[in-house]
Amino acid sequence: MPNSVPVSFEFFPPKTDAGYEKLLNVHSELKAADPEFFSVTYGAGGSTQERTISTVIELNQRGVQTAPHLSCIGATEATLTDLLDRYKDAGIRRIVALRGDLPSGMGGTGGDFRYAADLVRFIRERYDDTFKLEVAAYPEMHPQAPNFDRDVDNFVAKANAGANTAITQYFYSVDAYVHFVSEVRKRDCHIDIVPGIMPITQVSNLIRFSDACGADIPRWLRKQLEACGDDSARIQSIGLEVVSSLCRELINAGAPALHFYTMNRSEPSLAIIDRL
Repeated sequence: MPNSVPVSFEFFPPKTDAGYEKLLNVHSELKAADPEFFSVTYGAGGSTQERTISTVIELNQRGVQTAPHLSCIGATEATLTDLLDRYKDAGIRRIVALRGDLPSGMGGTGGDFRYAADLVRFIRERYDDTFKLEVAAYPEMHPQAPNFDRDVDNFVAKANAGANTAITQYFYSVDAYVHFVSEVRKRDCHIDIVPGIMPITQVSNLIRFSDACGADIPRWLRKQLEACGDDSARIQSIGLEVVSSLCRELINAGAPALHFYTMNRSEPSLAIIDRL
């Protein structure tokens, strides 16, 4: 893969000590790809949040920048300031700033923030340029957006609030990415928009994730994968070819980097990078 196209990798915080040890091994294996950074998804509240924080800080001490996901819905300025101060003191210099999902059972939005743009603005006003801020982008439209134009406008609002870079939801249509970037540029917004890449290794999980987050699996791909039945080797072979081809087309279309959703595994992402 051309050296001019950086890569990065996303983890989720493991729930067990065994999972944590596995994650450290995966982290070491992925470091061989010379990533620009790692990111760690957000666990809200209690022990889950504490495990997220400790995972972020531990990984950041292992030689590659680590960016915690930070969700603002339901949070207060005071609680986020405490957390951001803790990250700052630990040497974290990159944040993935998200709205997040409203915790189950909460009415209204709660807290001091409604949108990710509010969080980006708050961090910029409170911490200036201490953190590089990543935000989310949805080439196939956020599932809760009323229409595509409003969704693009909401994305541009995050950029105008002070975001440096964006990472997209995963997708399997280059046209969707190219169209989204084009619409963003028409609004005089020029931050980098990095495609999120989801390797294909297991069909039922992929379909479930995609249905939940609004990512489209093209009919031709879904039918091809479903026809594999329980043949995991065939599924992985098709997935490797399809996603490697997707990455090549994205690079040719001008994607500034690739961000891999690893599901805490190294082999699928490294296989794609090797193929490239």
